Amino acid sequence: MRLNVNKLNFAYSDQRIIHDLSFEVKDGEFVSILGPSGCGKSTLLNVLAGIRKPQSGQILIDGKDTEGISTHFAYMPQNDLLFPWKTILDNVCLYGEIHHQKEKMREKARMQMARFGLAGCEEKYPGELSGGMRQRAAFLRTTLCEAGIYLLDEPFGALDVITRSDMQDWLRNLCSNLKKTILLVTHDTDEAIYLSDRILILGAPGEGIRQEMAVTEPNRTREWLYGQGELRAKIHRIIKEK
Repeated sequence: MRLNVNKLNFAYSDQRIIHDLSFEVKDGEFVSILGPSGCGKSTLLNVLAGIRKPQSGQILIDGKDTEGISTHFAYMPQNDLLFPWKTILDNVCLYGEIHHQKEKMREKARMQMARFGLAGCEEKYPGELSGGMRQRAAFLRTTLCEAGIYLLDEPFGALDVITRSDMQDWLRNLCSNLKKTILLVTHDTDEAIYLSDRILILGAPGEGIRQEMAVTEPNRTREWLYGQGELRAKIHRIIKEK
């Protein structure tokens, strides 16, 4: 699915956070959003997901206007939000339970467990899993919604460095098969470089997109990423500009 944001505006009381923001995410494209703390990255995802209502502007899915909570979006926050009293299978099938399709979704989830590295975890509880495994479960729950656009809000931000690297490798391999449109908010420059087709860098609150850049390397490895010092430095300079 293609996402177009046209002249989007949002403010908390009298504090302008998003001002006349416009950008496009193409069908199947992975786009990351970077920027200084407080610039409105997470707020933007909340507005797109319908959690917050913009003052004005358009959100278009394949050219059609959408408002409020839309089934075209699947939103994954930083915290996994798994219910500790439910098994992993029941947690990932929550969407099906809400929409009275529990058994159908349970069947689909069982078929996907191995693909998400969760084989054998169906009847375990969240407290029995590592942070990385819990995030895999949360991502499986997101994909089972069958939305065309995934909104990922720092999904690996709470993980330790080694687990985060492993999860980035896992997500990169997974996304090559999912063929979904993905918008990722992150503070991690390396994560954005490693995963993205394009990077949007936001400025101060209300400033909008300060710069965008494409990442064109098709065969990315950790060794390739370690050699991206010039690009990393350029991104940091842009973010820190006053």
